[in-house]
Parts: sequence; structure tokens; C-alpha cells
Amino acid sequence: MIGRISGTIIHRAMDHVLIDVRGVGYIVHVSTRTASTLPPVGEACALYTDLLVREDLLQLFGFPTLLEKEWHRLLTSVQGIGAKASLAILGTLGPEGTGRAIALSDWSAIKAAPGVGPKLAQRVVMELKDKAPTVMALGGALSVDTAPSDEVIEAAPKPRTRPAVAPKANFTAEALSALTNLGYNPSEAAAAVAEASENPDATDTAKLIRTALRLLAPKD
Repeated sequence: MIGRISGTIIHRAMDHVLIDVRGVGYIVHVSTRTASTLPPVGEACALYTDLLVREDLLQLFGFPTLLEKEWHRLLTSVQGIGAKASLAILGTLGPEGTGRAIALSDWSAIKAAPGVGPKLAQRVVMELKDKAPTVMALGGALSVDTAPSDEVIEAAPKPRTRPAVAPKANFTAEALSALTNLGYNPSEAAAAVAEASENPDATDTAKLIRTALRLLAPKD
């Protein structure tokens, strides 16, 4: 299993990148959002990868963070969502936006992804609403670029990497953990945190929690 690829970009396109790893070129399919953030040809990059194995096909899909990779794996567990549709959703919304849309049952946001119709978008929300809080709660940890492991394919020289920590993912994870520890249902807590995160004043974990708690408070 190839879990991460590190090397030099030798070709870029809107939906894939060719990475040279010690003389071997790996085609890695990526979302348009990821493609737009990659360095130019000739520079080093590193991507977490998911390997799709079929009888007549082997394809690598690349993600800038473990959080995005985990969302990809969760999305492709939905019937009708293949790798292409998953990348379209992540390319349109990003990992945090995907989690927010699912937590809020906002299937219209999912539908905004190219090739995803309303019925499929509704199915994504229905099937993943109870699973999404688990990934959201791990957001901070899964956004951290980890050290190379046995699955890593390394190239020399060592690529220049950029910090992969997503502060907003950290806030979301910490707030969701705090609310569930207070006894709130994970799905309700995730929806409240997702809605609260849209508030421009919720700039840190404490403010995000306070805003979410106001949303969860019984209405008179």
C-alpha cells in the first residue's frame, strides 16, 4: 500500500500531477483545489495517497493532508460516489466545508460539485451525517504532516514541505470534543459547531464553543 509520495513534479494538469521518485514517474490524481496549490514543475512536493485497485486498473489519488484523505475514504464508502465524485466534492468544498455541509444536512452544497446530482448529494448527507462527527473530531490530528513511515516513497533531495496544520480544523475538533464531553449528541454537536464556524467572531476554540452552545440552547 502506498500511503504517501514525495518527489519532484515533472508534469502538472488540472486533475493530476506526475511526480518523479528516483527516476520513476507516478501519476497522482488530485482535486482541482489541490492542483491549484501545488508548486510548479521542477519543484518538490509530497502528497498522502490512496491506492485504488481494480482488475484492470491501478490509480493513485493524492491529498495534501491526512484529514482530506480520510474524508475521501468516507465519501467513497457511499454507494454511487467513486473517486472522481469524491475529488469533485473535496475540490469544491475542501475537507472542512465538506464536513460542515454534511453536519448541517446541506445537500445543496454537496450538489454544487460537478457531476453530483441532487439524489446523490442527499444520499451523501443521509449516509454520512452520523459518521462525519468522528472525522471532524479528529480534524486537528489528521491535519498534521506526520514523519515518513514504511509506506512512504521518498525521493532525494528531501522535498520542501509546507506546514499542513489547519488551525480551523483544530478549532472544530476541539470544540466538537468539548461539546460531546458535555453530553451533547455527536450529530447535534457537529451541526452546531459547523454552523458556529461560519460566524466571523468564532476565531478560536473558546469562542467557537460559546457560539455553538448558544445554538444548542433550548429556544423559548
